[in-house]
Amino acid sequence: MDDDDAELRNPFPSPPSHYIKYASHNLKLLALLRERVPDPSDPTVNQYEVLSDQTDIPDWPLTQLEKPRVDWILEEPDAYYDVFGDRWFVKEKIPSLAELGGNQLYPADPSVDRRPALLSVLRSLLVTYSALTSSLLDPPPASSPAEPPGWQRQVEWINVLGQNLMAAANDLRPVQARGNLELMMKRQLELRREETKTIHSKCHSMQAKLDELRSSLSLEQQDAMTSLGQKTADINENVSSFFGLSVSVVLRRQKGASVEKQDVLRWAEAV
Repeated sequence: MDDDDAELRNPFPSPPSHYIKYASHNLKLLALLRERVPDPSDPTVNQYEVLSDQTDIPDWPLTQLEKPRVDWILEEPDAYYDVFGDRWFVKEKIPSLAELGGNQLYPADPSVDRRPALLSVLRSLLVTYSALTSSLLDPPPASSPAEPPGWQRQVEWINVLGQNLMAAANDLRPVQARGNLELMMKRQLELRREETKTIHSKCHSMQAKLDELRSSLSLEQQDAMTSLGQKTADINENVSSFFGLSVSVVLRRQKGASVEKQDVLRWAEAV
């Protein structure tokens, strides 16, 4: 591996060496080239002639500063891009066991029911494991035959069966993730409904307490108004009696009549 590849695969790689080309002056030259030429990527276009009135024209094509055409990448059947020496596909796809070079024992079409094939794989795995334990008790062969021993074939077959089970389980991970997401959203909805129900019950209880306070306050106001009216009536009665006695006493004095003792006592009580 050369130094460039080693740098790209570094966990903390340095910026690419061509980043220094993206200077402000070079970007202005590229914008000016676009204005003067309809198609700057045309190989017949000479940027030195088009930009003859400018200075510091680089010796490499300014079209290298163009952004990558994503639509060109998407037009490929297996669209991918390379970042730091690693290849990434635009459309995420989990390769099947057959595409990875393995011996796939279940249908590749996800619309086909795989349960019968996987049950057969599981039974074959149990039978092979039983045969493996039995073959370990066999005595060693007298000579080294050309064909491998039975336990080795059984181990290889168990490896193939295990690969099929793991690959089938990995194919079901999107379905499992979708189911877990659905359950999580249902649980969140239930929690929100419970919280809303609790809030409504609290509001009802507070409204009932407010109504009770209002009713008690109105009763107290009525009692206070009744007592105030009674006191006002008593005061009015006392005042009227006071003024009545006073007037009667004054009239008697003016007429020259004698003021009796009882009149004076009533007047004093009214005062």
